Amino acid sequence: MFDALSSAGRDAAEITGLFWVMVSGAAVIWLLVTAFALHAARSRRPQWSERAGLLLIAIGGGVIPMVVLTALLAYGMPSLARQLDNGDEASVRVSVVGEQWWWRVRYEVPGGSHIELANELRLPRGRMTAVSLASTNVIHSFWVPALAGKMDMIPGRITHLTLEPSVTGTYRGVCAEYCGASHARMAFIVEVMEPDAFEQWLSAQALPASPPAGDVAAGATAFLRNGCGACHTIRGSPAAATIGPDLTHLGSRRSIAAATLPNQPDDLARWIAGPDHIKPGALMPPFGMLPPEELRAIAAYLRSLQ
Repeated sequence: MFDALSSAGRDAAEITGLFWVMVSGAAVIWLLVTAFALHAARSRRPQWSERAGLLLIAIGGGVIPMVVLTALLAYGMPSLARQLDNGDEASVRVSVVGEQWWWRVRYEVPGGSHIELANELRLPRGRMTAVSLASTNVIHSFWVPALAGKMDMIPGRITHLTLEPSVTGTYRGVCAEYCGASHARMAFIVEVMEPDAFEQWLSAQALPASPPAGDVAAGATAFLRNGCGACHTIRGSPAAATIGPDLTHLGSRRSIAAATLPNQPDDLARWIAGPDHIKPGALMPPFGMLPPEELRAIAAYLRSLQ
């Protein structure tokens, strides 16, 4: 779901409430101005004196806007302060780094270690998640309209956002700051789960990949032979690089290429063969020179990584 007015989280609900308050206030002001304009156009009263005109300007152009804007500021500031909270009381901590053009996601776990994923977040319903945001290249902006407001990801700085979803479901997030050729293809998926299901999922993500067996063993061999392990990690295999996304449990994700393609074998093969055709400017090199059967074997192996 990608709807800023269908809130499914604490912050989004407050933003929606503020939106409707401002819309209502703007509608009232528009009606008053329109009514005064129509009255002035139809009225045959004598021309106003200079003193009356100055008084109207002072009240209508100074006093009333100041009162309205002060009231809106007082109404909105508490919500802004909560959204900028560092999440000291959060039970889940995640760091998200904007890459070119995808999202590196790391869940912190007890003991100081982490679980790395890419382009997908899963969150427990009713529990606060503290999200630390950074960028390795240009300014990005992290936005899940149904859950919270936007937050910029600035090179050299760490910004913070808290997410507290209230409704289970699947939501779409995007980069809301133009960041280059494939800005429009830099999205991600957020799935809100019940707390018990979330804990089971996180425990499963911490495990290494199962050893390849049967039909997918040939794909695992081709994956390593063609140098894919020079950029990607698959825990439990010789692939241990950190340049590209962690693929340990790629098969369990809903999409690939930052929510650009569905996570299906044919689409995986297309992506491996020509990422630059699907996402202009992507740093992953194309492997279209591989035989089709080898591409399909690698895709089948990656899809098996549940």
